[in-house]
Amino acid sequence: MTAMASDGSSAMHIRPVTPDLWPSLEDLFGRQGASSGCWCMYWRIGPAYSRRPRSENRDAFRALVEEGPPPGLIAFSGDRPVGWCQLTPRTDLLWLDRGPRAPRIDDTPVWSISCFYVRGSHRRQGVALALIQEAVRVARRRGIAVLEAYPIDLDAPRGTTNPFTGMASSFRKAGFVEVGRQPPARVIMRLDVSPPDDGDISGPKGEAIPRG
Repeated sequence: MTAMASDGSSAMHIRPVTPDLWPSLEDLFGRQGASSGCWCMYWRIGPAYSRRPRSENRDAFRALVEEGPPPGLIAFSGDRPVGWCQLTPRTDLLWLDRGPRAPRIDDTPVWSISCFYVRGSHRRQGVALALIQEAVRVARRRGIAVLEAYPIDLDAPRGTTNPFTGMASSFRKAGFVEVGRQPPARVIMRLDVSPPDDGDISGPKGEAIPRG
């Protein structure tokens, strides 16, 4: 997918994270490993990520990428990686059920858009929204019925200032609706994903995220 700038020029393109793109993801996450050395392992193993070397988190996440299917999407501005979001079945993210932030609200099988990382130079430029919109397109093509997310409502009092799960305002722009809330600021949002009008849910050749 290629997102367009307001002047009509090509702004960014977004691809599923396959093994050949690992160097790009590693470049994006940098020496810090994205958020505090997490390497996007928090929802998989919980606080244990902070009690082990960052290199161990990196190697664990690289193994997931190499094993497949791709665990998310990466956005590029030209050849430079500028943003990431995780897109997986909720059942892959065990800490969602164990922790208090995003309890399961029913038995609906969902895929989760669970975290983001955007390069500092490209924040507040619509990268996260573009990633959400592409995640919806991928889900629609692959026949995924429901997407779920756990963003932060920055307008809520005493809310966190670390919206690594995304901002509720961005998800609202993409059509998501609030279905639950963990006070004061954690919102559980969903989107019922409908197939295209022509009923074609097949992705382009090489499309990364399988039917869930």
